[in-house]
Amino acid sequence: MTIRYPVSRPWLGARELDYVTRTVRDGWISSQGPFVKQFEQAFADCHGTAHGVACSSGTTALTLALRALGIGPGDEVIVPEFTMIASAWAVTYTGATPVFVDCGDDLNIDVSLIEAKITPRTKAIMPVHIYGRRCDMDAIMTLAYEYNLRVVEDSAEAHSVRPAGDIACFSLFGNKIVTAGEGGICLTGDPRLAAQLAHLRGMAFDSAHTFLHKKLGYNFRMTSMQAAVALAQTERIEEILALRRDIEKRYDDGLAGIAGITLMPARDVLWMYDVRASRRDELREFLAAAGIETRVFFKPMSRQPGYLDPGWPALNASRFSEDGFYLPTYPGLSEADQTFITGRIREFYDVA
Repeated sequence: MTIRYPVSRPWLGARELDYVTRTVRDGWISSQGPFVKQFEQAFADCHGTAHGVACSSGTTALTLALRALGIGPGDEVIVPEFTMIASAWAVTYTGATPVFVDCGDDLNIDVSLIEAKITPRTKAIMPVHIYGRRCDMDAIMTLAYEYNLRVVEDSAEAHSVRPAGDIACFSLFGNKIVTAGEGGICLTGDPRLAAQLAHLRGMAFDSAHTFLHKKLGYNFRMTSMQAAVALAQTERIEEILALRRDIEKRYDDGLAGIAGITLMPARDVLWMYDVRASRRDELREFLAAAGIETRVFFKPMSRQPGYLDPGWPALNASRFSEDGFYLPTYPGLSEADQTFITGRIREFYDVA
């Protein structure tokens, strides 16, 4: 079956090609190439943050952030029930334990449920800005202050949303708003945390590069070729965001008034256009036959084999995961494309 409209497609142009060509021409293709630092500064600047530390993925960004904050075995980290599993895995990679909190109707962590999950072992909260909706960071930061907790934001799906916590972590995977194919970046206002993130990322070499490593480090470095693409994307971020705002409005308009479709709350920035649907799986098959690719919502963390908790009550996260999915969302999607997509959905539900 031919996919005419994939769920995502990168928005690449001449600037990305030019920057990558420079890395090859100059021979600076490794993590020591100049584009890495340029990207780090540009991405930090556009988020109003002092320091950026680029790395190999969004998952490694989260892992570095937790390690830099001293989180490890015996500690607990509050993680949303509704998220991509990498959020929880990053906690597990450090030896700490993720403690899950259900979502609200906007899919973000329900802040009113966090306090009940805090124990003497809790060291951090990891809010995830789901599908581009900013969490209630004022309330989360108040809790963090009251209980002396650190805050690591998973901003993988929320590029341009300004950080509020200790460290914000972004993914640069191929389907993200700003992409490098693969890659990630941590943002922080604390120069000591930034130095520690960079230290851990680069195999924890000492300043003299003696090959004596006093702590467990990682090879989580970003190449200059990846950074070249990411820098070009960051320099175009306003263009990308504007195109995504148009896409969101066209979907809102095109799907309005369909009884089988539930529109979701507005997003601070559009990553993927998410909806809920009656007869979701039948609809997805119908759309696939027309070449329209879709993706279902995340599965709840307590339903994952690695974190299975059969004693959990009914959750919002479970309810949303049963009927939620998202539609093709990328800057190259034209008005005609969206008219075709929404037209097929209206046809499925027999709406004129």
